[in-house]
Amino acid sequence: MSPIFHIVAEPDWRAACARGSYRPPSLEQEGFVHFSYRDQVARTANARFAGRTDLLVVEIDPQRLADPVVDEDLYGADEDFPHVYGAIPTSAAVAEHRLGRDLGGGFSFAPG
Repeated sequence: MSPIFHIVAEPDWRAACARGSYRPPSLEQEGFVHFSYRDQVARTANARFAGRTDLLVVEIDPQRLADPVVDEDLYGADEDFPHVYGAIPTSAAVAEHRLGRDLGGGFSFAPG
């Protein structure tokens, strides 16, 4: 299965790493953790995090998760996004990436 990516404020991720588990507010509010596939990361960042400068993109290996990845189009966008209906063990992270900026000032994403 392809890696999945989560955009998170760096201080929140560092705190989760100290605990060993990541439980963003969406898990309590919506029942799942939002993720993107590689080609969705920049669009997600630009749509939801414009103006932020403290973000990391955490790359997760789905095989290291206790809960399955569910592809869903919950908002009628004609595009599936990966969701996980449980806390994320920080040990499932295989890499951390920074978001770049394109010439127009928007986020771009090219891991590696």
